[in-house]
Amino acid sequence: MGLGDAILGALFGVASSASAKTFPPPCVMGDESIMSKKAHGTSAVPVQGSLRWDCDGKTADRICNFNRHYAEHSGYWEGTSFLQEMGGGADDGGGPSAPIRFYDSNTGKLLFEAPKGRTWEEFVRESKSHGWPSFRDQEVEWDNVRVLPNGETVSVDGTHLGHNLPDRKGSRYCINLVSIAGRPVEGSGGETGGAEL
Repeated sequence: MGLGDAILGALFGVASSASAKTFPPPCVMGDESIMSKKAHGTSAVPVQGSLRWDCDGKTADRICNFNRHYAEHSGYWEGTSFLQEMGGGADDGGGPSAPIRFYDSNTGKLLFEAPKGRTWEEFVRESKSHGWPSFRDQEVEWDNVRVLPNGETVSVDGTHLGHNLPDRKGSRYCINLVSIAGRPVEGSGGETGGAEL
């Protein structure tokens, strides 16, 4: 067990590789081969040139492609244009008229669509409470997302997204906004519907 696994385990109850576990359906488990070395760190390509919500490309590239344990700082997403562009925070009655689609910052593939099964206010409130955009099972695009036995949440293309940190409601995917601030590309499965602001 590495230091990063030990820290995650101590802070968040995330299982280390020594005590690998599975998470209940609909979660789709993956294995370490997804995060094997590729042309650009753990991914075949670097992050897109112009990320959504004014996310920093250098930070995104480091977290998405050259990282397995660390994250953007807690609350980073609140300092971006995300809330303003999407229509407001949890307490101002705003929010998008349709679920927001979140795309892989490397490949542009659809990864999450939220809120689903809850209100915009509930999504924002939970995300603020935990410090990162927080998704539930029904908001995950399981064709493109996997969870490793230590809770690390990744794209099928090797983008580090964040971690599954379950709570009393079930699986909770705390995800770096810089990892899901991509723009859809043709064939990514997300060209229509949802809020693309």
